[in-house]
Amino acid sequence: MKLDEILSQNNVTLSFEVFPPKATANYEAVKAAAYAVAERRPSYMSVTYGAGGTTRGNTLEIAKGIQENYGVTTIAHLTCAGATKESIQQALTELKDAGIENVLALRGDRPKDFEGDPFTDYHYASELAADIKAFGGMCIGGACYPEGHVESENTHQDILNLKRKVEAGCAYLTTQMFFDNNIFYNFLCRVREAGIDVPVIPGIMPITKPVQLRNAVKLSGCNVPMRFRSIVDCFGRNPEAMQQAGIIYATDQIIDLIANGVKHVHVYSMNNAEVVKGIQENLCTMIGYQIHPQNVKSIFTKFSQALS
Repeated sequence: MKLDEILSQNNVTLSFEVFPPKATANYEAVKAAAYAVAERRPSYMSVTYGAGGTTRGNTLEIAKGIQENYGVTTIAHLTCAGATKESIQQALTELKDAGIENVLALRGDRPKDFEGDPFTDYHYASELAADIKAFGGMCIGGACYPEGHVESENTHQDILNLKRKVEAGCAYLTTQMFFDNNIFYNFLCRVREAGIDVPVIPGIMPITKPVQLRNAVKLSGCNVPMRFRSIVDCFGRNPEAMQQAGIIYATDQIIDLIANGVKHVHVYSMNNAEVVKGIQENLCTMIGYQIHPQNVKSIFTKFSQALS
């Protein structure tokens, strides 16, 4: 099923992102982790793509396997940094042949050890989106940055670039992670004022290890509220407590989003099926997820346990 059809339904959706292995030796372990997430039957899943297409084959195989084995709609990421027009057409043909109907169009990072200019055929994700649209048969998504892209001169320019993506063919947008929902709400107001009316799906990342927070800040420059820094300071040395606290914090963000009319939420699950399970169980009534009553614990009880 194409994602725009899923998003057009008046239901709350909760989706999860997984990533393929960078090395072939890790393929089976990562595939098993991705399939464990798929077993939780999320609304849909997205499968990431390495810089320069370094995980292209694994992305395709995992996305295809999730759809065929679990009936879960998948989105395959596609980056154009270091790509040629021909390689993109080949990748799209492979996706189509595998039954993948959804693509997230990304510029991507400069591939490691790439010689020459990686942005010869493509400079921006909007150019990639236009080529995917011309290819036909795909529902195209794009990425957006509530706190601004690190390479943008200012937020106004960032919104203009985002509008170009939508005009090129993006039917929905998924945000980079954020830890303060007010950032998303303010961003959404600016997007709507700019005339961008496609669904904007907030991306939530449960931080279950201190290193994940450091990497998130380093890569995206996202703001981290003092409230969450205190959680990491308190529980960061206890892996079980940190995972529980991270799940609870992410759940709290999602509850607030749903309460404020946001229908669709995407979670960067880091291939962790336990994180997926924890969030789903916390939200079981709101997202219509069925689990055995004896496994359901109140989110407020979990907060108390984490703080005890």
